[in-house]
Amino acid sequence: MERVDTVSQMRTLSSRFRADGGAISLVPTMGALHAGHEAVIRAAKGAGDRVVVSIFVNPLSFGSNENYGGYPRRLEADLAVCERLEVDAVFAPSAEEMYPKGYSTFVAEEAYSKPLCGISRPTHFRGVTTVTAKLFNIIHPDRVFLGQKDAQHVAVMRKMAADLNYGVSFFVVPTVRESDGLAVAVRNGDLTPPLRHEALAVSASLRRAKEMVDSGVRNSDRLVAEVTHLLGQHNRVRLIYASVVDRDTMEAVREAVPGRSMLSIAAWVNEVRLTDNALL
Repeated sequence: MERVDTVSQMRTLSSRFRADGGAISLVPTMGALHAGHEAVIRAAKGAGDRVVVSIFVNPLSFGSNENYGGYPRRLEADLAVCERLEVDAVFAPSAEEMYPKGYSTFVAEEAYSKPLCGISRPTHFRGVTTVTAKLFNIIHPDRVFLGQKDAQHVAVMRKMAADLNYGVSFFVVPTVRESDGLAVAVRNGDLTPPLRHEALAVSASLRRAKEMVDSGVRNSDRLVAEVTHLLGQHNRVRLIYASVVDRDTMEAVREAVPGRSMLSIAAWVNEVRLTDNALL
């Protein structure tokens, strides 16, 4: 496995990979790798390509009231995970390398990024699309592998790639969950045992919505009302949004269409922000 810290080195390595005749799969991350990331990396390895994992805590993804400096950084542990999973290369640039002095160019997607997390985090997806465009230009991947838990990220990145003619294929790996149903996430470690018990209400409400759809319920208002009721029974859970959306466009829908619709939830559990979703 090769560790690369600079844009020029990564470009050279990508060119070498291509000269060797192989395609490139990219797994973009902000580090602090967990079981969910590992599942995505394994899926990328299964494609038979050269696998590049990017590890970059993107400052543009954080709003002015969000704690960029407090995001966990565990590069050495992350490198060990990538080594164990036989990743071909890790691209781990600094913020100064990606956004040098005088940097002033941004990429914005103006439709799929607006609902859901785009309402409470209005600058977040501009950061996501900007860094994604840069990664695509530096690494030139053929495939990108992402987790279903970040469904809106997937939709926004896929739309940007299509609109800007990147010619990249996207593959989405099912959400990995803890034994109690909680979706694996970087911030789970911030949950005390009592808060973790409260947080289970998020995944439980998603399961309830799936049960309702399986039993024939299609009205989105009914599904959202049930989720809101269940989460409202937990004093430490504050719902940010619950919405039934088209899973490709993130547009709210009035009726859940099996195979097309997704229920997406974001909630505060005390000071920990959790997101989760379920395909209906």
